[in-house]
Parts: sequence; structure tokens; C-alpha cells
Amino acid sequence: MCTSLTTCEWKKVFYEKMEVAKPADSWELIIDPNLKPSELAHGWKQYLEQHASGRFHCSWCWHTWQSAHVVILFHMHLDRARRMGSVRMRVYKQLCYECGTARLDESSMLEENIEGLVDNLISSLREQCYDEDGGQYRIHVASRPDSWPHRAEFCEACQEGIVHWKPSEKLLEEEVTTYPSEASKPRAQAGSGYNFLSLRWCLFWASLCLLVVYLQFSFRSPAFF
Repeated sequence: MCTSLTTCEWKKVFYEKMEVAKPADSWELIIDPNLKPSELAHGWKQYLEQHASGRFHCSWCWHTWQSAHVVILFHMHLDRARRMGSVRMRVYKQLCYECGTARLDESSMLEENIEGLVDNLISSLREQCYDEDGGQYRIHVASRPDSWPHRAEFCEACQEGIVHWKPSEKLLEEEVTTYPSEASKPRAQAGSGYNFLSLRWCLFWASLCLLVVYLQFSFRSPAFF
């Protein structure tokens, strides 16, 4: 059973592509939020996607942001005798830097991005589980210079000690699709975790303006005896 639209999309794309890549074998994809890097059971292999692109939505203040630093961990195992394989997957979350809540939020991804990431996963499966040539991996990081640095203190993967790797410009094959609303959205000042156009700041300034207006009318009103 799928827990979200993104999870359903991941499973849909994975099963469709594995049916083409390895039709004689049966594979399953399991979402495991407790997966740990390099903690592998006997016979299991690991693949770490370190530069996926995703969009986050804060469930507390409704702030949304785009990140090209989403980390996805895969553990995979193939039972050659039974021709059955299993992939466990964990998409690392991020904290909202806008409201500062301790609630970790999941990312959502475009279908075209998921398809490319599944292609990378299948390439790793071919190499590690089937001893085949996996082919060329696809790069999923924006080719434009970073205007908003990655903030490790809000990244679940960074907090668990996973070092993000960003490929050089010459290795980039495609530019990740960006959202128009994100590109036109005003940025907060560098080094600051606050956006002065956020909801809580708008409410603060509105309340302050109302207070000033009230005080002005109070002092101007004639006294009655």
C-alpha cells in the first residue's frame, strides 16, 4: 500500500522498468525510513544517490522550497536461486528553515526525475547484483551556479554524516527542471534563516501598523469631561 503519491510513483516506475530490464526475475521495492548507510545484512548491496532534485513542503507553515541536494539510500539483494530481488529505499528529509520547526518534511519529485533516478538504481543493480555493465549514470543536479547554498543543519542526511558530492560542470548531462514560482521568489539575506515576506513577519508588521494607527487616534481624540 502506498503512503503518498510520490511513493506510488516510485513503485510504479520501478516495477515497469524492472519488467523490461529483468523480466525473468521478480523484484519488490520497500520504503524503509530506518535504513542506515553501510549497515548491510549478508549478501546485500548499497547504492547512494547523492544529488537528486526534489521539492519540499513544510506541513507546519506551508513554506515550499526546491533542493538539488536530496539524498536517497538504496539497499538491494538478489536471490539468484529463487530469482527474486528486493530493494529497500530511504529518501532523506529536510527541516524547514523558514519556521524553524523540528518537523522533518518529505520531498516530492517530478515523474521525469523519478524515472532518471530509477534508471540509476537499475544501473547499480546490474553492476552489483548481476555482474553486468550498468551503463552511464544520469546526473540530476542543476547546471546553473548555486545561488542558495545547502544548509547542513537542516538536512537529515548531513546530520547522519553523509557527505554530499556535487559533480563538476563538465559531467552534467541535463539541467533539472525548476519551478517558476521558486525562481521568482525573493531570497532571504545570505546567512540568515528568516524571510521577511513570510507569513509570520507579515502578521507582525500588520499588527504593528494597527497599533500605531490606534495610538495616533487615541492622542488626537478630544478629552470629554
